[in-house]
Amino acid sequence: MLIDKVALLYWQDGKILSSRSKGKDTWYLPGGKREGSETDVETLVREIQEELSVSVEPETAVYYGTFEAQAHGKSEGVIVRMTCYTAGFSGTPAPAHEIEELKWLTYADRDVVSPVDKLIFDDLNRKGYLL
Repeated sequence: MLIDKVALLYWQDGKILSSRSKGKDTWYLPGGKREGSETDVETLVREIQEELSVSVEPETAVYYGTFEAQAHGKSEGVIVRMTCYTAGFSGTPAPAHEIEELKWLTYADRDVVSPVDKLIFDDLNRKGYLL
C-alpha cells in the first residue's frame, strides 16, 4: 500500500519548519494527502492552508524531490511517498486544524521525525540547507 503525500519544505538559517499533530510525539513536515485528482500544487496549497493558516502562492512552487519510506505508525509494508516543494506564501505560519505545534528543527532533531522525514533531513543536510 502507498500513501501519497505532498509537503512544503520551508527552511531558514539551517532550520526547517515542522509540525506536530494533536496527541502525537513525532514531528512531520507540513503537508498531507492528495484528495481525488488534485495536482501536487493543488494538494500543497490546500494542505498548507489547513495546517499552517497561510496561502501558498502556486506560481512559486518549485519541485524539490520525492522520498519514500515505511509509513510511521502503519503496519509493515505501508509506504509513504512524500513529494516535496518549496514555495512562497503569504501570512505567518500558525498551527491550525489537527496541528498542535510548529517548531523550527535542526539536523540534530532528526530522531524526533518520521522515517520519510529522516530521509529528507539527510538530503537537506548533505546540501547544506539543514544544519
